[in-house]
Amino acid sequence: MIDLQVKVVKNYAEMSKLAADMVADLLKRKPTSVLGLPTGSTPIGLYEELVKRHQEGLDFSKVTTFNLDEYQGLAADHPASYHYYMEEHLFRHINVPREKINIPDGAAADAIEACRMYEEKIAGVGGIDLMILGIGTNGHIGFNEPKTPFGSTTNLVSLAPATIEANARFFEREEDVPQRALSMGIKSIMNCHKIVLLANGEAKAKAIAAAIQGPVTEALPASVLQLHPDCTFIVDEAAAGDLDNE
Repeated sequence: MIDLQVKVVKNYAEMSKLAADMVADLLKRKPTSVLGLPTGSTPIGLYEELVKRHQEGLDFSKVTTFNLDEYQGLAADHPASYHYYMEEHLFRHINVPREKINIPDGAAADAIEACRMYEEKIAGVGGIDLMILGIGTNGHIGFNEPKTPFGSTTNLVSLAPATIEANARFFEREEDVPQRALSMGIKSIMNCHKIVLLANGEAKAKAIAAAIQGPVTEALPASVLQLHPDCTFIVDEAAAGDLDNE
């Protein structure tokens, strides 16, 4: 049974708090949960909420995490790497065991083998209980750009010009942005037991409307989430601006 839910909240702060509520509720029910985690600007508020709740007693000591993606060619200590981002925004502030943190190895000599092993590791823990996603203005999820096959698993992907441009703010120069990344695939994401997608701001409104109310098509990767058995979109009023009221 497909159960796509859309929760429209007032603003970014409410979006972040509601997402944190869902994570906290899961961890209280299942302390050994496996979390799928994104990067970018959208989840920063969620991570701030989780850090605050950890300080108030939320326990991550039995949690396993898998990040969605990492740039190819960036070492873990590079300030623009997602390893670095996760340390700064979440991991160094909570008690998740270091050995249970998993992020694709952007510096791997054999990226294809690193992707295969990452997929194996996810399967080895029984899959991801809750995947948190953002969405690109072109509808990408993870680094799965338009036209990515729905059957794709963790793989080495090329980034679209729009994605490179959007991520340039994290680098000194746009030409410094990596052209490729290691990313969970569409099938990898769809295999997660529960998915929560976060979006805020007017710039995401067209992608959100197409993902929720448009046709399911590889031209807009997030549209595949309409087919997931347990998926929730949490969007602020601005991101929900193009949705038809039904």
